[in-house]
Parts: sequence; structure tokens; C-alpha cells
Amino acid sequence: MKSDAVKKGMQQAPHRSLFNALGFTEEEMERPLVGIVSSYNEIVPGHMNLDKITQAVKQGVALAGGVPVMFPAIAVCDGIAMGHVGMKYSLVTRDLIADSTEAMALAHQFDALVMIPNCDKNVPGLLMAAARVNVPTIFVSGGPMMAGHVGGCKRSLSSMFEAVGSYTAGTMTEEEVREYEEKVCPTCGSCSGMYTANSMNCLTEVLGMGLRGNGTIPAVYSDRIRLAKHAGMQVMELLKKNIRPRDIITEDAILNALTVDMALGCSTNSMLHLPAIAHEIGFDFDISFANPISERTPNLCHLAPAGPTYMEDLNEAGGVYAVMKELADVGLLHTDCMTVTGKTVGENIADAENKNPEVIRPIDHPYSKTGGLAVLKGNLAPDGSVVKRSAVAEEMLVHEGPARVFDCEEDAIDAIKDGKIVAGDVVVIRYEGPKGGPGMREMLKPTSAIAGMGLGSTVALITDGRFSGASRGASIGHVSPEAAVGGPIAFVEEGDIIEIDIPNLKLSVRVSDEELAARRAKWQPREPKVTSGYLKRYAAMVTSGNRGAILEIPKA
Repeated sequence: MKSDAVKKGMQQAPHRSLFNALGFTEEEMERPLVGIVSSYNEIVPGHMNLDKITQAVKQGVALAGGVPVMFPAIAVCDGIAMGHVGMKYSLVTRDLIADSTEAMALAHQFDALVMIPNCDKNVPGLLMAAARVNVPTIFVSGGPMMAGHVGGCKRSLSSMFEAVGSYTAGTMTEEEVREYEEKVCPTCGSCSGMYTANSMNCLTEVLGMGLRGNGTIPAVYSDRIRLAKHAGMQVMELLKKNIRPRDIITEDAILNALTVDMALGCSTNSMLHLPAIAHEIGFDFDISFANPISERTPNLCHLAPAGPTYMEDLNEAGGVYAVMKELADVGLLHTDCMTVTGKTVGENIADAENKNPEVIRPIDHPYSKTGGLAVLKGNLAPDGSVVKRSAVAEEMLVHEGPARVFDCEEDAIDAIKDGKIVAGDVVVIRYEGPKGGPGMREMLKPTSAIAGMGLGSTVALITDGRFSGASRGASIGHVSPEAAVGGPIAFVEEGDIIEIDIPNLKLSVRVSDEELAARRAKWQPREPKVTSGYLKRYAAMVTSGNRGAILEIPKA
């Protein structure tokens, strides 16, 4: 066993004395040590129930003959961090989570790991760590929140942000906003739409790192506790069979994840996290892979914010496996990939059933013949940009309009709320990329303000930052190269005509090459917004969004 390095032999007598200090028995010292990586905390609604999930996992591990040992991982609530300096600290935690988990796992020589994440950056951060450490590992999340109910309709966090925009526009009263405030987030769990947290938890099933239902069983269901116990038991089977993350997270598995992402209509943030996970296994994932996969993968689900269904509905309809079965039946998945069940993808989904064709459209009756995401390129985004095509109003799939240019999110929000943005405009928010932000803030406040003020089908937003999974409309993020490194978005001027053509995958500014070159010659890099602490180090090492905002040591 790997843990013998800290348990066996005379040279490890000092180590054993410290295990004695922990209260370990001789019997426990003979068994495998299983690290339980718990993201439990009391500030993130999606994590407040993880203490119960952690206890259930520990029971499962012990039942199967292992010794569970919990250690923590941090988590940021993106909703609480939204729209202020706190959002600079969201994406950056992905790498802190990966690094700290790697450090804890290898420092203490665990034989196996159970990862217990739930919200946005924890899932990819722990997947990155799993690939690095490469001991038998399984994932079990805290599960999604139930949808709220307002006025007889299901609602979620995105509805809440849009309600603020409606209040600003004078179409909703303070009392109505208060009702939303009290009802849209009714339980613990990751917010109830197909936002980033639920997107990534669903993709753990597709990657093969989580058991059936990991992405969809609601947080408040007892099934979630049973799932956690089974995950604890199953990691011991993985240890016996020596099935490790790099046996599971392969190039084919990542391409499967991207395919199912297209069918589910996942968050654009998956196009940051899949490249970062791929990087950990040595797979050079180009975001442009999305386009040929999208061309052949129909969009089968319209969960909030794209449509009126929620994670609880997807769960009842058959979950992620039912979506995978629809795709596999027409040859769109690699079905021979290994998974944490000890079986292949094909074996796992053989008995999956689509129980509600209104929630999961059949493959021959999709919402669209193309997938939920698209990568746009052009002279404004030579290295690419990302849009959630399935959440764009049809009339905005092709659009051109004058650029309204802002060098930070706050200025754009002020202009929107002051009524300075009108139908036809293209809001450009720059210097908010991974390096320029730093931290690549999510832009849920401006997109929600636009939608809430009734401009969602007439105004586009473009940024080198990113958009929340709760954003909808013609919201194009991850523009690369970013402004901070001299990408063309830095040279856009007020009134320039921006051309958006999502069907033809184009994003351009109607300015000649000669004029862009002249503007580039005059451009000067901005002074860093942050000059101390972790964000300073992060800004020095991070790459642009098209590479997944991975960290690299700068070349001398």
C-alpha cells in the first residue's frame, strides 16, 4: 500500500507515534488510508450539507474495510462574490484547490481519495488534483438545490438577478423583488439551473469519475446520502482493482464530456475547466474542438437559464445517463471508456431510459441540430471566444451594432442601470481577463441587468472576462488574447461596429487591418490592478481564457 511509506518499518516509528496521537488503533494501521477531501463550509449554500455527505462517505469507506481520514478544501460562493472585488477570487481558487489537495494527498501518502465538492471551482480543481495525484479516486457532490416557486412558476438564482434589473427598469416593485429574494433559493445545494456547478457535477458522470446521479440527485434527497455511502464503498473496489484517474480521464473521456456538454447546454465555464483538466493528463485541448463536436451534437436540454426546466426535472427524466444514452445510440460517444463503476461507459448506460421527452428531447427531435456552445473567431478574437448558443435569442444569433466600451465591469453596470445602453448596442467589457482582472470575473450582474430591463433580445455583451452559467442572451466571453496582453479587444473604440455571426462562428470589429495595426502601435499596457498577494502571483502566471486560464511559469 502507498500508505506503508508512513506506517511500516522501524524508520516509520516516529510516524506511527503521530498516528497514535490521532487515536489510531493497530487494526486501522493495517488497513488502507483513504483521504476524504471535504469542501464543507458555512458560507456556501451548496456546501452547507457536505458535513452529512462526508459522514456518509466515511461510513461507506469503513464498511468496505478502509480507514477514512477527512481533510478540507476551500470554496467560494460565486453568487455572494458576484459584482465586486470578491469575484476576482473565484476562478483563482481552482488552482489553490488543486495545489493544496495535491500537497495534502502526497504529504500523507493516502492510498485512495474521495472528493466531495459541489460548487463552481471545486469540481474542476479537485479533478485536476485527482489527475495529478493519480491514486484511486471517486467523486460525490453535495447535489443541486431545489427550484424556488414564485407566482406558480419555478425560479432560480438567475431569476433573482434579473428581478433586480426589472426593478431598475420600473417593471417590478420592491415588494415583488423581496418575494423573489425569499423564495428563489429554498434549500441547500448548488443553484438549481444548469449553471457552472451543476454543469461540472454532471460532467463528472460523463468523465467516469462519479456514480450515476452524482450530477442530478437533489441535495435534500436521502438518495444523496445513499449515493455518498456507495461512493465510499466503491473507492475501495477501485483500490483493489488499481483503477486510477488517469485510467479514466483520457482524451476520449474528455471529448465525451464536451459532447454531453453540448447536449445538456452547459455553462460556458466548462470551456475553461475542460482544457485545464486536459492539461493535467498532457492533452493539449484546443477550445476550437468545440465547433466540430457542436456541429454533430444536437442540443437536447433547455434547463434554466436557457429554458423552464431545472436540475430536479433532469433527475426525474433519467439524469445524465439518459442524455448519454440518446447520444450513444447514434454513435456520438466513446462507449469503451473505463469509469469508477469498474465498467465502461457503454455498460453503465445500457439500461438508461429517457423518462420525459419534454425535459430531455429525443435525438430525432432536438431543440437544435447543433450543440449548446460555440467558439467564435475573427479579428476581435483571433484565439477564440465562447458563447452559450443555446441561451441566445434567435434574433441575436446574427447581430451588428456600435461598441459601447468599458474598461471594467462596474462602469458597464452603471451605464446599463442609468439607461445609457439602448437596443442594438454591443457592450464591450475589457481588462477583466485572467491576467487583466486579475481573476477573470463572471459578468452575471450586467447580463442580468440587460435581461431584466427587457434588452436581452437586442443588446449583446462581449468580454475578455467570463459569464456566469446563469447568464443568458448574446453574452460572448473568454475573448482571447485578452486586453491586458494586447489582444485586439484592447483596440476597440466607442462606436466601432461589432459584427456577431454565431451560426458562422464569427466575431469581428469592422475596422481595417491597417487601422487596427495603427491602434496597436499606440497602445500601452495598463498598470496592474493588483500589486500584492496571491492575485499578483496569479496574474504573473496565468494564460488567456482560450487555454483554460491554466498557470505557467513565465519564460525568462
